[in-house]
Amino acid sequence: MGKPRERRETGEQDLFRSRLDQIINMKHELVRLAQAIDWSVLDARFGDVYSDGAGMPPLPTQLMAGLAILKHTFNRSDEALCERWVENPYFQYLCGEEFFRHELSFDRSSMTRLRQRMGEERIAALLQESLAVAVKTGAMKPQDTQLFRWRTG
Repeated sequence: MGKPRERRETGEQDLFRSRLDQIINMKHELVRLAQAIDWSVLDARFGDVYSDGAGMPPLPTQLMAGLAILKHTFNRSDEALCERWVENPYFQYLCGEEFFRHELSFDRSSMTRLRQRMGEERIAALLQESLAVAVKTGAMKPQDTQLFRWRTG
């Protein structure tokens, strides 16, 4: 299993695509959360589970971890989350996208395979780390963390 692809900010301008940092409120809770999470630490801790199949390069850790965070934060099914992801620039920013996308940048079934590979304990650890960062940055209030759903299915 290879190392996950890293998403690097290119800083490039594209006349036909919208850069997320140019169209979103950079003070939004999900933007602050994305900026506060040390994605390299998550990559080191969880990156080995983000391969999407034999012969395919692993998906970026920030994408898959971001999807796990969003799924549990908003209590969405995989299908509902994917539908919302293509509409929501804040979801895309949290997941490491630089430009707004009108289609998924991953196969929806990747989310199921991710949960199977991670297991309940690793998902809980990922979410706990994310919650701690969210509270620290003010993206969530401590009392809101009690509402967090700990589902893995």
